[in-house]
Amino acid sequence: MNIENTASQMRKGVLEFCILSVIQRGEAYPSDIIEEMKKANLSILEGTLYPLLTRLKNADLLTYRWVESSGGPPRKYFSLTEKGAAFYQELENTWREMADGVERVVNSKGQVIRDEGQERRDEGQGTVDESVPS
Repeated sequence: MNIENTASQMRKGVLEFCILSVIQRGEAYPSDIIEEMKKANLSILEGTLYPLLTRLKNADLLTYRWVESSGGPPRKYFSLTEKGAAFYQELENTWREMADGVERVVNSKGQVIRDEGQERRDEGQGTVDESVPS
């Protein structure tokens, strides 16, 4: 198994959420998105970002406006549409549920996990469900 491939897939899984998180705070220029992602140690290349922004725009989650630049061509600033804001809220809720679940699993070694009235114990070798006879 290759850790780089697994890490890359994990990053791809949260990339859309992170990009939308940046944009939901206010209009964002692509290079600003790249810079913020880099600061968070989630580097993204323009060749990855621009197709993703286009796909999100085509899904009516983003809109953009052109702003004249004093030192070059006009700049395209992205913002969420109403549909995009609703989608982002659902994505954020999903992320929080998933992150909480992962955190519970990662930190539950040797601890009893109570789940819907059933008691299970994680002994570091997997989960043992004590409600089912062996």
